[in-house]
Amino acid sequence: MRSIILSALLLGFAASLSYAMVLDGRPVQPVTTYSIVARDPDNGQLGVAVQSHWFSVGPVVPWVQAGVGAVATQSLTEISYGPLGLELMRGGKTATQALSGLLRIDENPQWRQVGMIDAAGNRGVHTGRKCIREAGHVSGENFICMANLMERNTVWQAMADAFRSTKGDLADRMLAALEAAQAEGGDIRGRQSAAMIIVSGEPTGVPYKDKIFDLRIEDHPNPVKELRRLVAISRAYKFMNDGDERLAENDAAGALKAYSRAMQLAPQITEIQFWSALTLFTNGREEEALENFKQVFAKEKKWIEVVRRLPYADLLKNDAGQLDKILNAAE
Repeated sequence: MRSIILSALLLGFAASLSYAMVLDGRPVQPVTTYSIVARDPDNGQLGVAVQSHWFSVGPVVPWVQAGVGAVATQSLTEISYGPLGLELMRGGKTATQALSGLLRIDENPQWRQVGMIDAAGNRGVHTGRKCIREAGHVSGENFICMANLMERNTVWQAMADAFRSTKGDLADRMLAALEAAQAEGGDIRGRQSAAMIIVSGEPTGVPYKDKIFDLRIEDHPNPVKELRRLVAISRAYKFMNDGDERLAENDAAGALKAYSRAMQLAPQITEIQFWSALTLFTNGREEEALENFKQVFAKEKKWIEVVRRLPYADLLKNDAGQLDKILNAAE
């Protein structure tokens, strides 16, 4: 049965998204770019981060699945390397075997640049001989850095050096690789979009729950810088969610610590402080909550009206004057 399914997939190898140009009678997307495919050996997280002078690179280059592997497919792109690479690794092939098999049935491997890493850390990488210069890759333990149509032929090595030397989690290290690429000259055409996907090491069986980061910058004058900003905001919301979970477990001290960390990471986002305050208030931590409400209302008056609407959604009771207590913080 599995061979039948795989044969059907391979027959549909050329099917993908909309295309922009035709070479040798075949449609391709010229998503020339630089990217990193990586694995964290400490926790098993897998990820891809990419930047390109191409609108909305996120749906094209990165493909990641928890417990399976990660793929970046670029240059004159055959998108199907992504889903089919994951399918082969999910079926037990190593990243090396999966990439080798797909290259054999590709009629134009000379235009492709593809990197794959599986959950065990095996790697496969290919830079076709017709990828637009400057093009190349570095494959090291738990990572692959790839680039094509670069300003200089030192970009991919700069990415590898940054990834190896940077401290922090997988997101920090992959961001450092992208920033190093840009600092080395980056794409000769400029820059436009970026994306990052990171999944957990242990799959839950529910794919959306496995995603730690799934961020896209579709069109921006400095997409890598914007990606770093969004990573920080995403971290803040994760701390806020962690605070809610700790409160549900009656860990008030842990919840306050998590909420504080969220607000430190994104002090400009009043909404984080507002919902943290509401959660604290409805869980009996009124003193801490009212101080946060006071700060929120001083920054943005519109949240006063939001509070007034909460009882209608059963998000705030007013049988003991709770609503009035919060609104008094606005005075």
